[in-house]
Amino acid sequence: MRTSFNALMLASGLVFAATSHADDAPSGKLVIYTSQAPEIAQQTVDAFKAAYPKVEVEWTRNGTTQLMNVLQTEMMSGGAKPDVLLIADAINLGALKNQNQLYSYNDAPLSHINPSFYDKDKTFFGTKIIATVIAYNTQHAQPIDSWNALAVEANKGQIAMPSPLYSGAALYKLHTDINTPTIGWNFYKELAAIGVAPQGGNGPALKAVASGLDKYGIITDADVILAKKKGSPVDLVYPKEGVSYVTEPVAIMKSVHNLPAAKAFVNFMLSEQGQKLVVEQGNRPVDDRVSAPAGFTPINKIKLLTPDVAKAIKEDATVRDQFTAMFGG
Repeated sequence: MRTSFNALMLASGLVFAATSHADDAPSGKLVIYTSQAPEIAQQTVDAFKAAYPKVEVEWTRNGTTQLMNVLQTEMMSGGAKPDVLLIADAINLGALKNQNQLYSYNDAPLSHINPSFYDKDKTFFGTKIIATVIAYNTQHAQPIDSWNALAVEANKGQIAMPSPLYSGAALYKLHTDINTPTIGWNFYKELAAIGVAPQGGNGPALKAVASGLDKYGIITDADVILAKKKGSPVDLVYPKEGVSYVTEPVAIMKSVHNLPAAKAFVNFMLSEQGQKLVVEQGNRPVDDRVSAPAGFTPINKIKLLTPDVAKAIKEDATVRDQFTAMFGG
């Protein structure tokens, strides 16, 4: 059942936030490009507007790769539309930073956020921790505690996987895996050998596992946990080799059209109230004052794999080409 917006507001303390910001809030139009799921994006926008009612928000949602393609086209024509980006991963935002396209927000509220979750030059800031795990259908499959144990002949035609050519989280996982000796390109070669066909994002992959169409999935943890809470026959394992994770960073474009509103949006996403909204939406927050939702394994019991983002940015085109040659576009 969809959580009502009013319930999210009350649970997150955002009614207070709306009142406290009413007098000094920025105004005008704010344009956001996001890869959040449509329902989550709408909740995020509604909560921000409640806190800053003078701001008119226009938002566009798509997969991270599609949004970046649109944005690159806009930048080439000299007319980038968004003020703010809220997308899956640091690789795409790091590439934009290298192109000198991001605004450095030195006064962002970061006192309760670990520096590993935001850019050292303060051009983008993680808003949550989303790990990619092994999901399984509890009615048709047994839990597997290893990526390498997943990619075996017995699971041929039984694994759902989002495509890194569409999903930012999947792209981040790809770059992380190929530079992790215990996983590497060999994992992907074995997936290709058993007929895995990566496509779309995490949503379709989760539906395939929940419906029993596939026994296993390579899916983000928050999606699996939420589906389990809603009664789907799914569960998850954090494999022993470790898991990649994205932080769904928020960033302000250097070509920003409404800087006060853009800063307000970043402030909101990083505030305690905004982080409580992240929890109400079923995700693990980055703020150390805010606890993760029920059902999440404690962060200190998970082996998080962190890639060399600079290396990933440099090699991204080559890695995508190699992936495409292995699996098809």
